[in-house]
Amino acid sequence: MNIFKNIPDNTANRISYWHLAAFLFFLPTDRYLSQLALISFGMHTIIHLERKSIRSLVTAENGILASVWLLTLSGLLYTHDLHQGEKDLVIQAGLLVFPFVFSLTSLNLARYRNRLLLFFAFCCTACVLYLFGDALLIIYYYGFPLKSLFSYSFINQNFSSPLAMHATYLSAFLALSISILLNAWLHAFKQKNRWLYLVCILILCAGLIQLASRAVWVALLIFQLTAFPFMAFEGKKRIKYFLVSFCITAFAVFLIAGTQVFRERYIAEFRADLKKEPINQQIPEPRMARWEAAFELIRVSPITGYGSGSEKRLLKEKYYEKQLYTSYLLELNTHNQYLALWLKHGIAGLLVFLFTLGWGYYRAWRQKDIIFICFMLLVTVMSFSENILDVNKGVFFYGFFFALLVKSGKPLLKIYRSDKNAEIV
Repeated sequence: MNIFKNIPDNTANRISYWHLAAFLFFLPTDRYLSQLALISFGMHTIIHLERKSIRSLVTAENGILASVWLLTLSGLLYTHDLHQGEKDLVIQAGLLVFPFVFSLTSLNLARYRNRLLLFFAFCCTACVLYLFGDALLIIYYYGFPLKSLFSYSFINQNFSSPLAMHATYLSAFLALSISILLNAWLHAFKQKNRWLYLVCILILCAGLIQLASRAVWVALLIFQLTAFPFMAFEGKKRIKYFLVSFCITAFAVFLIAGTQVFRERYIAEFRADLKKEPINQQIPEPRMARWEAAFELIRVSPITGYGSGSEKRLLKEKYYEKQLYTSYLLELNTHNQYLALWLKHGIAGLLVFLFTLGWGYYRAWRQKDIIFICFMLLVTVMSFSENILDVNKGVFFYGFFFALLVKSGKPLLKIYRSDKNAEIV
């Protein structure tokens, strides 16, 4: 396993590779560091730009990858919230930047993508260990009982706060890392590496339980029970996998049901979130109430929507009208990417996004790429509960990995299998 060694390539490509590695290293942490790494990579790519690469910019593939950014750009033509629309355009700039720089770079993405992704998975594992270490240090310092680790003080947003990360997006990084490590485990030659990948997967699962993101767990469960076994195993091996998977899932359910804080987070709060009226003070205004407010606005202008940047202003007015005062004061968005696009860009905007997702599934299945499938499931499910394309980490998660997995194509496993010491990285 040689992911931390320099790559056998020319100097320009080695610098490009380590720029991407730096971006992935900083991705689960503060956004400014990952932005600096991206800007530096873009400048380096432009400095070493080859004229023939410019022809690859204007393609249908790049248009699909940047489709949401293009929707936001077109929505500026008829919006009444131009200033906010321009802000949204800047936030979503990564959706345009990633496919363009990947088209211009001379770095062979197919050759190095597994190595970069595995580096990202190890970085995420290190982040989980740091978060557990930080939590245990606080518990020791204040003399709390060890069982307080499984309390509201150390789960969800409170667990991810030392990294200044939203729990849902950090959970998405961990879930994608699990698929990366599973892919590496399937193709590993050395037994010690296989054990290392399994240990890292267990650490990431522990982090996911602590982060308690329901949407990410749903996506990971779908991946675990459908795409992964059918793409990775055949015959008796698939049956064996289902038996082991069922036991692990049953244990996780038993753990959640037997721990009060997880039972409340995963079950009670989920039920409350689907109510139209609040049933306790922890969730004063459930998501369903905000979705209903968004639907009322959509019904007024379902075809064209209201334009880019209009979501927060319109929802604030509707929240006040419906006496959803907490949502009004916090200026909460729809918390549903599908409704958000429908609200801003009409039915055409929603259909463009759905087409992009369908195209992504088609590419992932055609490439027989389990990492790509897991990514698409995460985006699809998370979009039901979050506006993932209206925040920096969501844009970077969607824009970077979507573009990388498309541009790198089918993993070049043959070039690694010829070298017994290289594994798949």
